[in-house]
Amino acid sequence: MFFLATVDTEGCPTVSYKGGDSGFIRVVDEKTLIFPSYDGNGMYMSMGNIESSGEVGLLFIDFEKPNRMRLQGRAELSRDPALLAHFVEAQLVVKVIVRAVFVNCPRHVHRYDKVAPSRYVPRVAGETPVAGWKHVDQIQDALPERDAASVAAAGGKLRTSDEWVDMVVTGHPEA
Repeated sequence: MFFLATVDTEGCPTVSYKGGDSGFIRVVDEKTLIFPSYDGNGMYMSMGNIESSGEVGLLFIDFEKPNRMRLQGRAELSRDPALLAHFVEAQLVVKVIVRAVFVNCPRHVHRYDKVAPSRYVPRVAGETPVAGWKHVDQIQDALPERDAASVAAAGGKLRTSDEWVDMVVTGHPEA
């Protein structure tokens, strides 16, 4: 996992969490790495910012050791089928040309143990469950057709936004 910082067209920074199974971020050569953009909340903030400015910062934190590494670079989005083939269910592949990499002091990194991998990470073996928030009744009219079909195929059980918030707050595994 890592945190991805991007900048929008007005210079406003944002950061998002990017996670996957081991190997979801790949080193192509000494100056290039790639990672997938999976189905998310549909806002495409990070990907839109990459499309417009291309400037990125990546922060990698190993909470078990602890270690920290920062990477800065210029990114571009790719829909190249050869690159997409590296990542199950990737919508896009982000290619980063690295400008700088440096180790960061781990002194204030809290130590955590990984409890379980996310059930929503796309994997070669098995079908990725439909995101829990896509079952919220109030958003059904706004879902893309493929997502509405996935919700229906998963049993079509809907929940209220209050039920969804309760799931998130309590750490429900389907949140």
